[in-house]
Amino acid sequence: MAQHLAKIFGTEEDKVNCPFYLKMGACRHGDRCSRIHNRPILSQTILLQNMYLPPPQQYGQDGLPIPQDEDVLQDHFEEFYEDIFEELTNIGGDLEQLRVCENLSDHLTGNVYAKFREEEDAEKALKALMGRFYAGRPILAQFCPVTDFKDARCRQFEESTCSRGGYCNFMHLKKVSSKLQRRLLAKVEDRRRDEDRRRRREDRDGDRDRDRDRD
Repeated sequence: MAQHLAKIFGTEEDKVNCPFYLKMGACRHGDRCSRIHNRPILSQTILLQNMYLPPPQQYGQDGLPIPQDEDVLQDHFEEFYEDIFEELTNIGGDLEQLRVCENLSDHLTGNVYAKFREEEDAEKALKALMGRFYAGRPILAQFCPVTDFKDARCRQFEESTCSRGGYCNFMHLKKVSSKLQRRLLAKVEDRRRDEDRRRRREDRDGDRDRDRDRD
């Protein structure tokens, strides 16, 4: 029996635990879901719910939507992405992944998933985000069970076009340009070098203090 329960845990056959919450850290039924949402007390990943807001759609005098420039939309997103990346590394630590959903459904739209290298860094970041606001809106942060995004990502969306569109229940992840990725990686490497220099300086200072104590 125990072996069977372990085998079906988090699958559609599991009638107790919600498979979508385990895969996505979110479920379209929310608190009304008939299955249990096992919220982790500690995780490498934190979820910032509905945090990213794209530029609002503009409409012409005829009431029809005005087409939005794709470059402008991408610049808006990457400005947000860089801002969040830098803030999370400052208040937490090294990030392994930072993902943003472009789905349209309420439980996924604008979700930001930040996976840290260490659980302690994620915990530090979560505590620092409590009670804070971004762009005039409260930040809704919580630990997330997702540490491997492989099962959460929509394969159709990444390979071509998803037949379910923006209301798909799997993650449609926004793309980040290679130029921004290189710039952020350079900043991370600079930060690590600064930390290494600081640690070496502290070690030298400690050695000098011990030498003085012996004298």
